[in-house]
Amino acid sequence: MIILTQSTMPIVKWIAVLLGYLMDGIFNLLNAVGFPNVGVAIIIFTIVIYALMTPLQVKQQRFSKLQAIMSPEIKKIQEKYKNKKDQDSMQRQNEEIQAVYQKYGVNAAGSCVQLLIQMPVLFALYQVIYRIPGYITLIRNQLSVVAETTGFADFFSKFVTSLNEASVTRNFGDGTKNQIIDTLYNLNSSQWSTLLSDKGASTFSQVLTDAHNYVGKVTSFLGLNISDSPVVIFRSALSARTWLLVFAAILIPILAYVTQVLNFKLMPQAKDSKNAEAGSMEAQMRSMNTVMPIMSAVFCFTLPVGIGIYWIAGAVVRSIQQVIINKHLDKEDISAIIEKNKEKAAKKREKQGLPAQKITQEANRSVRRLEIDKKVDLDKNAMTGGDANYKPGSLAEKANMVRRYEESHKKK
Repeated sequence: MIILTQSTMPIVKWIAVLLGYLMDGIFNLLNAVGFPNVGVAIIIFTIVIYALMTPLQVKQQRFSKLQAIMSPEIKKIQEKYKNKKDQDSMQRQNEEIQAVYQKYGVNAAGSCVQLLIQMPVLFALYQVIYRIPGYITLIRNQLSVVAETTGFADFFSKFVTSLNEASVTRNFGDGTKNQIIDTLYNLNSSQWSTLLSDKGASTFSQVLTDAHNYVGKVTSFLGLNISDSPVVIFRSALSARTWLLVFAAILIPILAYVTQVLNFKLMPQAKDSKNAEAGSMEAQMRSMNTVMPIMSAVFCFTLPVGIGIYWIAGAVVRSIQQVIINKHLDKEDISAIIEKNKEKAAKKREKQGLPAQKITQEANRSVRRLEIDKKVDLDKNAMTGGDANYKPGSLAEKANMVRRYEESHKKK
């Protein structure tokens, strides 16, 4: 099996291989029905992946809903210890907050776990879409015919050098067969035209024309080549006064922006808080909700159209998914969820050999122990009369404490 320049990121590369099989299967299915199209394959691929991640999304949103309920109690604890930075106070604060999480049967790291599971999948999803020839067999095979043609490697190496464009040279590297395939796939429409019109290409005219026709057919989506970036399409269409293409090029980043805004609007929003720290976090979230859609538009204007299709499709799927999840969660009895969470937490503690209430009781005991220790320290200072001549912890100090204690009681 020919392995192209697939993802090399740790963990992500293994997930990308599995997702690559799915992408390849979708493309083969489209080819079987007579409509092989990478753009359509990307949309179906994105829908399937996000649908499979729905259970994780539900768990994450359920955690967010419970967190909103717990938030007033946690904020009250944080306000209680707001100006106390000593170790004992910080420990008591953490234990009291942990007790709130236990009260609702929630794991404090619950949301992070869901994100940690999803992030490698989303990174792998991007890698598969960005490196299409490495994962779709039919496209790889078509371009392999060109790469394996005698003498083409030398000719193409000179051609890439003559172009002197970073977008081409970064895929070409040392000019191996796999890199030739990757580079051919990523050539935009203008670069393909330059290649086909090159005098040296006459020897490879037939294989190049066949490859160009096939790749052009399967990568054309709504009149756009998904290997081109909207900014390149916009410039060439503007100079040629092809207004429909100008509109189509602008539409990609606009849709990316609008769908991202819609996605954020549908997500559960935190309520305004008078708590300074919480209010700052909410302000940061609002700022991110403003900045991210703008960044999406910029990325989708400068990156290949295929990435824009994935970005837009993903945002639309997440929005639909969010509407369904919101309706589902609105119907759920929050009290029943809390009780169910408590039961799960209790079973987990039992498996660990801990009684159901031991952790909560231990947390309460820790708080009481800290308070007792503090009182003992005060009593100790009172009994020693502030005498600092004895070494702390020494037998003489303890004897002096007993003496002071007896003297104070005799006076009474």
